[in-house]
Amino acid sequence: MNRNGFRALFTLTGEQALAQAVALKPSEETYLLHYQTLLRRFEPSLAQAAVETAILRQKAKHKTPFAAQLYFTREALEQASHWEVACYRASRMGGYDRILDFGCSIGGDSLAFAQNAFTVGIDCDPLRLYLAQANGRALHLEERLCFLQADLRQGLPLRRGLAKTAAFFDPARRLSGRRRFHVESYQPPLSIVREWRPFLAALAVKLSPGVALQELAAYAGEVEFISYKGELKEAVLWLGELRSGWRRATLLPAGVSLSSEDSSAAEDELPLSPPAAYLYEPDPAILRAGLVRKLGRMLNAQQMDDEIAYLTAEQAITTPFARCWRVESWFPFQLKRLRAYLRARRVGKVTVKKRGSPLQPEALQGALRLKGEEERILFLTHLRGQPIVVIAYPPD
Repeated sequence: MNRNGFRALFTLTGEQALAQAVALKPSEETYLLHYQTLLRRFEPSLAQAAVETAILRQKAKHKTPFAAQLYFTREALEQASHWEVACYRASRMGGYDRILDFGCSIGGDSLAFAQNAFTVGIDCDPLRLYLAQANGRALHLEERLCFLQADLRQGLPLRRGLAKTAAFFDPARRLSGRRRFHVESYQPPLSIVREWRPFLAALAVKLSPGVALQELAAYAGEVEFISYKGELKEAVLWLGELRSGWRRATLLPAGVSLSSEDSSAAEDELPLSPPAAYLYEPDPAILRAGLVRKLGRMLNAQQMDDEIAYLTAEQAITTPFARCWRVESWFPFQLKRLRAYLRARRVGKVTVKKRGSPLQPEALQGALRLKGEEERILFLTHLRGQPIVVIAYPPD
């Protein structure tokens, strides 16, 4: 989408084009058909902008409750945070009079910050800034938002008057359609924050959830992993006044966190045990934060293998940090034995989960060739380094 096409959406004709495009409910597959439909009434650049905006608003519904009111580009939408995640981060940055949103893109995080403090969004892309301004107007936040075009690689903007100011930095992790995995491959690279630290007492950085933790060790910050509805979404590096510990796992929408002040609490080993009456599957944020063993101690649980992040215990304890499964049986993995076991119990449907196993769930399901009305959960894992299968009942 080009800037002229987007500007045209705000004319009377543009409003009509967008309304028609939204009513058509276009998708990627039907883009050309609906684009040609709009060409009968509108200029090509406006028709393109209207159809693309309608498609992106449909895609954005799973990320923000305001999708029908906002404006996006494809790449910006892919990198945008879920609204619940943005609001959670904004809550951790409460208490400051002003927030600087470095790399604000289309303003998704700026909108969340502006709920609590005056927010300045900064980006080098003029189209994304234009979109961000439009999004601020759409949510009636004009008086709590302003935007500035600047290249962060040329130095820190607004160096003066930063008392009671917090900053959020969202570097580009996808360039020319390709993901960047190393923090020094981000644009700008993470190391740029070293130049900012003397001026900013409170700074947070959005990172890929797959970030290599050793790359963050030199920054002496708190690393938080955030999941939403059981899916790992992002990592945040909290620096300066915003740092509250060593590692943290936060689960949304429940809004619960498990944290550790230092590495020693997470490194204490758990006893090893064969599968007991219950098996716990920790949330992925717990796994990435390295807090499986701390959770195990909270649950009075053991591990089956010190390299595998399943936990097991004789008693079930309700926890938001893990799913709990009631174990029916377990034994060393053998396909023939497993097939016979399941067929004897008329199991026709299985869900296969695995950690540490090279087997592919789809291939195993096909090889079992099951028929029946019963259902089970299969965990392919290890007990002290040896492959086993744990059979569990589905949730009630």
